[in-house]
Amino acid sequence: MAGITLRGLRRAYGPVVAVDSVDLHVRDGSFTVLLGPSGCGKTTTLNMIAGLEETSGGEIFFGDRPVHHLPPDRRDIAMVFQSYALYPNRSVRDNIAFPLRMRGMKRAETTRHVEAAAAKLGLLELLDRRPRALSGGQQQRVALARAIVRRPAAFLLDEPLSNLDAKLRNDTRVQLKELQRDLDGTFVLVTHDQTEAMSLADVLVVMDRGRVQQVGDPLEVYQRPVNKFVASFVGVPSMNLVRGEVADGAFTAPGWSVPLPHGCRPGPVVLGVRAEDLTLAAAESGANGRVRIVEHLGSDTIAVVSMDHGDVVVRTTADTRLASGDHVMVSANAKLHLFEPDDEGARLVAGPSG
Repeated sequence: MAGITLRGLRRAYGPVVAVDSVDLHVRDGSFTVLLGPSGCGKTTTLNMIAGLEETSGGEIFFGDRPVHHLPPDRRDIAMVFQSYALYPNRSVRDNIAFPLRMRGMKRAETTRHVEAAAAKLGLLELLDRRPRALSGGQQQRVALARAIVRRPAAFLLDEPLSNLDAKLRNDTRVQLKELQRDLDGTFVLVTHDQTEAMSLADVLVVMDRGRVQQVGDPLEVYQRPVNKFVASFVGVPSMNLVRGEVADGAFTAPGWSVPLPHGCRPGPVVLGVRAEDLTLAAAESGANGRVRIVEHLGSDTIAVVSMDHGDVVVRTTADTRLASGDHVMVSANAKLHLFEPDDEGARLVAGPSG
């Protein structure tokens, strides 16, 4: 296996810059996830690592070896795509064995490698079936087995679970994480799915408009986003972002005041607060909000509350009794974020105090 280093990586299509000077180190043996909205450059970055896209500038290293000038077949990578890309007229066994046969590996050794990979992914009983006789989850496992049988320097995965239903996605996520751990492999996965990213990543890389916005442990990125984009994109539901002012030790917006820790400079800001860091209390008088929508999710309840400055989303316990139209008091705990108010380059100016 090998670590991957990107230095000033760039991809432009005429005047349109898809990837803009990306610097990133993917640690050897890590599960790194590129997360971002459609068009942010994450798949283009993955394709440049694989050699499927030409670079417009910058360098790519596998370990100490520069590879940006090499074709895909000389980079020693395995790719798993959103589409399973299986040969429909070949058995599962032959699909998994294909890259080994292309290398000229002997039959007995090929069989041993194929059966070892199939055993890891629970495919031994399916080796003689054709892809059309398999479920979507089974087909994706065949694609994974075909990738791992080669023991490449790195595994590159482009939204590999997006075609699966919810239960299969959950099951395959667990298998994928166990597979990476068992192989001690370097995995780079692209996704726009929050749950997938947070559950799989050792290292989360958040991208937007061709640039890396933040790199870190998933919990760190969730709890301490460096700017408004990361705050709004990472997490379900999104972080509440409220425009207002800091004055006299408090954040104020129309109809709402939140005490702040000492040292916050006065002026216009955007307050960021997670749904779980807001609390609701019934209020016959002195209410600052009215419940607009209630979503019961089993383990908890999500409420959309209309306030004078706009809507906020609150996550509360499953046994909280709420109904549309209820008047409530919304308050925040100490886990607050203050961002600069301008939309471009909005950085964190104060983080959680608790």
